[in-house]
Amino acid sequence: MELAISAVTGELVSRFLSLLVNKYHSSRAYSEEKQLKRLEQLILRARTVVEEADGRYITNSGMLEQLNMLAEALYRGYWALGAFRYRSLEETPIEEEEEHPLSKNKKKSNSCPPKRLRMFHSSARKKKATYLLELQGALENLEDAVSSMKEFVVILGGCDRMLRRPYDTYLYNDNIMFGRHAEKQKLLNFLLQHGSPGGAPAVIPVIGGPAVGKRTLVAHVCKDERVSSQFSSILHLNGDSVCRIADHDSVLSGKVLVVVEIVSDVDQEDWAKFCSTLASMDSGSKVIIVSRCISSEKLGTVKPIFLNTLPYEEFSYLFKTLAFGSVDSARHPQLARIADKMAREMQSDWSLVAANLLADVMRRNLNIHFWLSMLSRMRRFVERNFSIFGEHPQLLVLRRHQIDVTDFFLHPASPLRILPSCTTGSSRTEITEERQLLPNVRLGDLVVDPGAIPQGDFNVVSWESSVPPYTSFVHFASNGAPSVAEDTPLSGRKRKSI
Repeated sequence: MELAISAVTGELVSRFLSLLVNKYHSSRAYSEEKQLKRLEQLILRARTVVEEADGRYITNSGMLEQLNMLAEALYRGYWALGAFRYRSLEETPIEEEEEHPLSKNKKKSNSCPPKRLRMFHSSARKKKATYLLELQGALENLEDAVSSMKEFVVILGGCDRMLRRPYDTYLYNDNIMFGRHAEKQKLLNFLLQHGSPGGAPAVIPVIGGPAVGKRTLVAHVCKDERVSSQFSSILHLNGDSVCRIADHDSVLSGKVLVVVEIVSDVDQEDWAKFCSTLASMDSGSKVIIVSRCISSEKLGTVKPIFLNTLPYEEFSYLFKTLAFGSVDSARHPQLARIADKMAREMQSDWSLVAANLLADVMRRNLNIHFWLSMLSRMRRFVERNFSIFGEHPQLLVLRRHQIDVTDFFLHPASPLRILPSCTTGSSRTEITEERQLLPNVRLGDLVVDPGAIPQGDFNVVSWESSVPPYTSFVHFASNGAPSVAEDTPLSGRKRKSI
């Protein structure tokens, strides 16, 4: 009798515990679902405010700070939402997914060793918990940012709208000019403010690292209707030619906007002569300095605009938007996961040019094996250049040193090295007549079809920007040559504006 009672009691306790566990998991799943839905709603609200603000003239510095905070919270929310959606993929061993698609002759094990499998599932549980914390953190951050936007939205309604022609609207909606919301407004405010009568021209430096979008930001602002009507002409110079500004007499009438690109320290006497020439003209002329040098800050008359590398969440959003094109990334969680991995590795050491280049190639083939092979090629490309030259490829590009791009091709006939351009899309850009006669090949086409490599020397077009100043990143390649002279004075070229 006692055994029967004990058995019944044990069964009842077991069922009760099972009921509690199921109820806990059910309530937890419901809670996660509620959090996801809430995050999606907040992302929509924040995106609406950011896009509306991006289409108006904002002169209030406090509002610009709020806009910057809202944009950061928005992109963090986008990343957390995407990462949580593909969290279930962590339950499959990454080695199994990332096996190179060409390694068909390798023997696959039917199962993982028990010890290794236990370690993997333990790691997967930790990652799942991490994703949940990221989701909660992004949700709280976005809730705080959105809840403090009431006054912002009210004041925003009183700001003037920007006039956009149909073509500009298309570019805007297609995320061509991405991010930099507060920086764009600051530069617009500087150009649209009335200058003090007489005296030296107002000067604002735009300072940032290589390929972070300095020239793109300036070109985008210069296209604005109010800016183009504010100045009689826009003149582009480089640091070496500021002392020869008087040579441009034909355009130096009325209020002039001068964009000066500086790559090294400017002679103080030349700069003083330059400012004196502008001061002798009609009042209201202004100068924008585009530079990588922090020392350029001292040339400004107002606080400079600093452009930093995009935060990881914002960079990841941009890269996935470029790589997926018109396809919804939520429908391809495995591809989104790979894109996040690539963005994580590119965000600090690579440039926006590299992101556009890789995204252009990947967008042509939304296949998991192809994307994994691109991730593998990118890693081998970095490792090979470290092995040969002892530096990251991005640093080699900055020094105009040749880089080895062999690993981007499946079956190259011979090693392929290219010599990066000196400068691209700037007022200093020139291209020799000899280079113009060489055949041009897009790097993306070579990745897809290595057989397209022409005989002899040729130009490699790594990427062509669709945003002013329409930069083409053109590099020199010597097919079959063991190396390329490092001191060859090559430069990129600039496409004609459409």
